[in-house]
Amino acid sequence: MSTSVIIRNKNEAEYIGFAIQSVIDYIPNSEIIIIDNQSTDDSLNIVKLFNNICNIKIIQISDYTPGKSLNLGVKSSSYNNILILSAHSQIYKLDLNETLDYLNIHSAVFGKQTPIYRGKKISKRYIWSHFIDTPVVNMFSNIESRPFLHNAFCFYKKEILEKYPFDEDLPGKEDRYWAKNIIDNNETYLYLPTIEVNHYYTTNGATWKGIG
Repeated sequence: MSTSVIIRNKNEAEYIGFAIQSVIDYIPNSEIIIIDNQSTDDSLNIVKLFNNICNIKIIQISDYTPGKSLNLGVKSSSYNNILILSAHSQIYKLDLNETLDYLNIHSAVFGKQTPIYRGKKISKRYIWSHFIDTPVVNMFSNIESRPFLHNAFCFYKKEILEKYPFDEDLPGKEDRYWAKNIIDNNETYLYLPTIEVNHYYTTNGATWKGIG
């Protein structure tokens, strides 16, 4: 059940401690890999508070793209089970055994997200409307007109990510392009609503555009 958890960090001091603590609470025997994009706030000092509690690696990246940072995390991982978790997401519902069972069937398993705006749960419109209560194989977004998968809370096998790495040239949405590639190669991924995170608002978070 050992799992490598990849968290990308760029000045995420406000919530990264919540993300790490939730990994400790829900995923025993994990290693946490922080891919840090030249942070200038207190986030790395917060990460280091957990050094004596769990296995944490901090890896610096200077030529950041979302895909490049994730591929670096995959290369640095020790385990075949991999979770990509947003630095401002907090796990609060996870059956790890069930999730990994599904991961033996599908190339990826991503979970439900509850958007939290300044402490308040907001209505699920725009991107959040994808996070329904029903499992979906190869979810398609009518809003974006393309396959939908979200890396704020997504499980993978290392061998799958080595076979199908993320595109390192993309400035964003690397998860959606990865999903299309998976479908084009006759593979499947699963949206699993029984696992869930709180996804907290950040000023520069791309997922939050259009919240109103």
